[in-house]
Amino acid sequence: MTAPDTGRTQPEVERVAVTDEAAALLRELRETHGPLMFHQSGGCCDGSSPMCYPDGEFRVGGADVHLGDLDIGEAGSVPVWMSRSQFELWSHTHLTIDVVDGRGSGFSLEAPTGRRFLIRSRLMSDEEAERL
Repeated sequence: MTAPDTGRTQPEVERVAVTDEAAALLRELRETHGPLMFHQSGGCCDGSSPMCYPDGEFRVGGADVHLGDLDIGEAGSVPVWMSRSQFELWSHTHLTIDVVDGRGSGFSLEAPTGRRFLIRSRLMSDEEAERL
């Protein structure tokens, strides 16, 4: 049995979200650094952490996938990118950017704050997977 056509389109499947706490830190970082972006590259150590940059400072291209934009309130949105090779492994997951106490290493903008961004993931539901 198929669902009736109501003339409504299904909402796009959300691939990425942000916690309230991470959104608050992003608003603070935006005040200092201007528009922001995330890139998730994969790899070992901090290479697997989401890296926050001033928007455009990390050059994305054909080897990257735009996962979506994080709504951080009145401060706007923050695009999230992932390397295509990493996306091939994580395409069936929903990612949430969160923040925890502790200092990561690397060039991510939150490093001096004593906090670090991290990814929490879950498998997409059957319904989400069908709508992809």
